[in-house]
Amino acid sequence: MKLLSDILYGVSLIEVRGSTNIAIESLTQDSRKVRNNSLFIAVKGTLTDGHNYIEQSTQNGCIAVVCENLPTKLYDKITYILVKNAAEALGIVAANFYDNPSEQLKIIGVTGTNGKTTTTTLLYNLFKKMGYKVGLLSTVVNKILNEEIPATHTTPDAIQLNSLLRQMLDKGCTHCFMEVSSHALHQKRVHGVKFTCAVFTNITHDHLDYHKTFDEYIKAKKIFFDFLPSSSYAILNKDDYHSDIMIQNCKAKIKTYAIKSMADYKAKIIENQFTGLMLNINGKEVWTKIIGSFNAYNVLAVYAVTNVLGMDEISVLTAISTLQPVDGRFEYIKNKDNVTAIVDYAHTPDALKNVLQTIKDIKQGNEKIITVVGCGGDRDKSKRPLMAAIACQLSDKVILTSDNPRSEEPDTIINDMKKGIDVNQLKKVLSITNRREAIKTACAFAQAGDIILVAGKGHEKYQEIKGEKYPFDDLHEIKECFKTIES
Repeated sequence: MKLLSDILYGVSLIEVRGSTNIAIESLTQDSRKVRNNSLFIAVKGTLTDGHNYIEQSTQNGCIAVVCENLPTKLYDKITYILVKNAAEALGIVAANFYDNPSEQLKIIGVTGTNGKTTTTTLLYNLFKKMGYKVGLLSTVVNKILNEEIPATHTTPDAIQLNSLLRQMLDKGCTHCFMEVSSHALHQKRVHGVKFTCAVFTNITHDHLDYHKTFDEYIKAKKIFFDFLPSSSYAILNKDDYHSDIMIQNCKAKIKTYAIKSMADYKAKIIENQFTGLMLNINGKEVWTKIIGSFNAYNVLAVYAVTNVLGMDEISVLTAISTLQPVDGRFEYIKNKDNVTAIVDYAHTPDALKNVLQTIKDIKQGNEKIITVVGCGGDRDKSKRPLMAAIACQLSDKVILTSDNPRSEEPDTIINDMKKGIDVNQLKKVLSITNRREAIKTACAFAQAGDIILVAGKGHEKYQEIKGEKYPFDDLHEIKECFKTIES
């Protein structure tokens, strides 16, 4: 419970109607979750406008409303706070309500098209191994120490975010590693959060269904670095030329990492195998079980974060050598015929290209690459033909299939993908809408030594079809196919 006057500290107020000397018991931007003595924040969202639910929230028991436009009907017992931007105000009031936990934790945020989950998860696991009490906010799962909390978004909304940070602090955590999505930045979900470090991995084609243009997508990512204080660090992948855009007008201390360019933290890939990577990082060799040349960047980003935080280099490199790959990220199994099957979350053109190129780099001889891939429904349609084109360019056989079609027809999505396939590549392509059958077919095609990539879903244990989530696990399906073939 907090006084409204305390919760509003730091918010740019236009007008206040009513008393701020009232006790607030809860915050919400969802009128259905309003309880007695709630503060309701009317945020304009992508699908709905919270201002349309102010009346409902007052009927449900709220005693104060933050809004950008005052409702026509005002109640004497309700306090109305007029602000220019309700989403920004939400971030500040949420931080105040939970006693500004981000000011007492070291928060490391990671943004970029690819690598966010791997980098944050590796950081979480590394710091745990080194004896720290830590939290994780990721696409896959949220964690407070060893407690797992299901993740519904890559980055939680401002209220849930600050609630989780407060719980971490109360349980003794010193660090939190979190993914920061472009949606979250555009929607101000991390407004009011103080970051110790902000990491930029890369930016490639994705989310144009939401941001509409690539330029707008870049601008959304840049927000993260625009608001960093001078006490923070901005750690950027120098090999991505968009990193220069990210740090324009950035007040934070700048550090860079790279494999191809000159940078503060430099890595060289010495060995790249299915068993892991041998890297030379700033002159010191380290073996890691993390697989794939693209993952060398993620390991290097982890090293860079530990360095700016002043951790012992040898202890860090030792811990890196013990880290396991992240679930659903280049996760592989072999059968008795030495067929390798890889499951990866690659769901963008660049991620798919990176994974397939890594497979080509690792394979020893004439092994065939068989790729099973689809694209999600109700998402960026422009990447569909690109995904199919890349799969065909870097694979010997391609099976186009259903991913998470959501409200769309899977065959429509597959037809969109086919538009990117060169006529000369069509002979290597099959379309099998049923994902289970597509995986079975890939396993049946595979000869001794061949490599199967099942891309797009990675860690997900479901398929989302027409508003329902049905149990489905790519890795489980592959194991079942291998059992059948071997029996």
